[in-house]
Amino acid sequence: MKLRILGSAGAEFPDFRPPAFLIDDSLLLDAGTIGSVLTEDEQWSIRNIFITHAHLDHIRGIPALADNIIVKNLRHLVDVYAPLSVIDALRSHLFNGLIWPDFTCLPTPEEPVLRFNVIQPSEPVVLGNLTPEHSTIDSYTLTAVPVHHTVPAVGYCVEHAGRRLVYTGDTGPTDAIWHYASGADALIVEVSFPNNQEPLALLTQHLCCSLLEKELAKISELPKRILITHPKPQYYEQIKGEIAQMGIRQVELLRDGTIYDI
Repeated sequence: MKLRILGSAGAEFPDFRPPAFLIDDSLLLDAGTIGSVLTEDEQWSIRNIFITHAHLDHIRGIPALADNIIVKNLRHLVDVYAPLSVIDALRSHLFNGLIWPDFTCLPTPEEPVLRFNVIQPSEPVVLGNLTPEHSTIDSYTLTAVPVHHTVPAVGYCVEHAGRRLVYTGDTGPTDAIWHYASGADALIVEVSFPNNQEPLALLTQHLCCSLLEKELAKISELPKRILITHPKPQYYEQIKGEIAQMGIRQVELLRDGTIYDI
């Protein structure tokens, strides 16, 4: 799997973009960043978007993507997958004809730009070949796993061609997802705050390095790569230093624009 980090920050600042992780050019985990990074052709390659929760920094790229598609007069359908609470929020508060047009029925109900798909936690979703050039590649299996955040939220386990990537999305201390992370090829896990703000992390259901260490202790076999996402840009260097102090060789703080071969 090719993993491209479109955005990985916990807030928007110059050179820091909201979370979005592009897999093999066509599958997107969260959608905080799309059009500000991808070219037109790269945007048209996106076929499937899996959303962890309804907070704005994880969904804000979808409206602009839909608008770009319809303005270009493309016949291009993007499937958006999320739990029911997230789909309801997208319908009620974003694609409602007031904040933004309802692209699930534009340009026509028969051929819309967006299609919302409700998924159930722990029930795998199997995607076939994503693009013609990937026609000989195995399918992708994604499983939503509940995590603990201030709104209903899930992480995702992505399995493809014998590889396994786990993404927590936003979470505080949690449990179920660590079973999927054990022995994974890569884990994308959040650390939003420095250790001296642990009370704020707990209040807002996020992690700091001191909390992350306790969470990693729940994993029977640590993943080969542990990629840290969602740091508040104001504390990026401080968090980077605290990650180094953890002394776990496979832990790395993400930077927007990086590409990994998983």
